[in-house]
Amino acid sequence: MTHSDDNEIEKPLDPATERVRRKLVRLLGVSIGIMVIAVMAVLGAVVYKVSSGSGGARLQPKAEMAIAIPAGAEVVETSLDGDRALIRIRTARGMRLLLVSLADGGILVSYALSGG
Repeated sequence: MTHSDDNEIEKPLDPATERVRRKLVRLLGVSIGIMVIAVMAVLGAVVYKVSSGSGGARLQPKAEMAIAIPAGAEVVETSLDGDRALIRIRTARGMRLLLVSLADGGILVSYALSGG
């Protein structure tokens, strides 16, 4: 044996140090396992969201949609909320609010606004 061979031979660790080393290796393995599971869960959630299309209300664009408002009414204001629109109109009988479904253009609710 030469002098360089003596340096390459590792001396065994004492039992207390070996126990600490084994605990650290086990902790490292558990930590890596938890991280792999967490990354797989996040990727699974992203794939599920993308494939199910549940990223909120998505309206299919239509070329034209007719909303039946009373004859002679004037649209004063509109407001959108997801798949619904609130339209304020002025008629000969006063102001009205129409809650309209953007999916089919149907009036869901009509509210009469009174002045007092």
